[in-house]
Amino acid sequence: MSLKHLLSAADLDRATAIEILDTAEEMAGVNSRDIKKLPTLRGKTVVNLFFEDSTRTRISFELAEKRLSADVINFAAKGSSVSKGESLKDTAQTLEAMGTDAVVIRHSASGAAQVLAHSGWINGAIINAGDGTHEHPTQALLDAFTMRRRIHGAASHGKGLDGIKVVIVGDILHSRVARSNLLLLNTLGAEVHMVAPPTLFPAFPQNWNATLHYDFDDALIKVQPDAVMMLRVQGERMNASYFPSEREYSRIWGLNADRLPLLRDDALIMHPGPMNRGLEISSVAADHKNSTVLEQVANGVSVRMAVMYHLLSGERTHTDV
Repeated sequence: MSLKHLLSAADLDRATAIEILDTAEEMAGVNSRDIKKLPTLRGKTVVNLFFEDSTRTRISFELAEKRLSADVINFAAKGSSVSKGESLKDTAQTLEAMGTDAVVIRHSASGAAQVLAHSGWINGAIINAGDGTHEHPTQALLDAFTMRRRIHGAASHGKGLDGIKVVIVGDILHSRVARSNLLLLNTLGAEVHMVAPPTLFPAFPQNWNATLHYDFDDALIKVQPDAVMMLRVQGERMNASYFPSEREYSRIWGLNADRLPLLRDDALIMHPGPMNRGLEISSVAADHKNSTVLEQVANGVSVRMAVMYHLLSGERTHTDV
């Protein structure tokens, strides 16, 4: 599959997704060495263009780029010309004039990465690090990588997630993580279930390739999932009351100590972070032996190194992954 940009999890066919996950395994080996450095992107310039606040994603991308020896520029909208009214177009053209090879963009507007990729303002590779409520494809890749490693272990190479049951729970309406995970998990052969109150499902959820549930306990009992992925309640994107109270949400939709016995003994507990402890997930669940929360953070570096390698490596062209 030709891949110049990574804008959506839908950009990845099964073979390409597995190839990236396999490469991430190799990068994980690099990250476990004393000297965590490869010369792969020496001479390449990568700009992290973040119009939204971020900790995990921005640092993960920066670390991935530096471990591949790229020259890294971190651009935050606050304190830049953007805060003075500069448009995305002008910002992009400024970066192009400086000879940028890739731009990692996070933006509050859905579709911002697509605009940047197809506008002609910039010729480098564009990687979507989260655009509004639309998508977050590298998060889906690191989640898939985490599941594959935990479930298949040393036999992961070349494998997808065929037959794996994943339950995604919570604020699906506002979650770009849920959208990207749904697409990638389907591509890799997983069985996807979604659980949420009716107010936090998107319009026409029946068009999504997932089984929908409105009762969390019932879903856990019937599905017996391999992994449960809790989503952050995104209060900053809510302009109305989507549930009665935080206490009620936690009781009905949160993964708490009372609900843990419904899980299989080996079921993975996942969360993309940052977590609202006591709301969508309790501390008991977040710190459980089956929790992969910190693994997901660590795996994000390896996965983003793999994405950078496939888009920018001198051994490949921009259109050959």
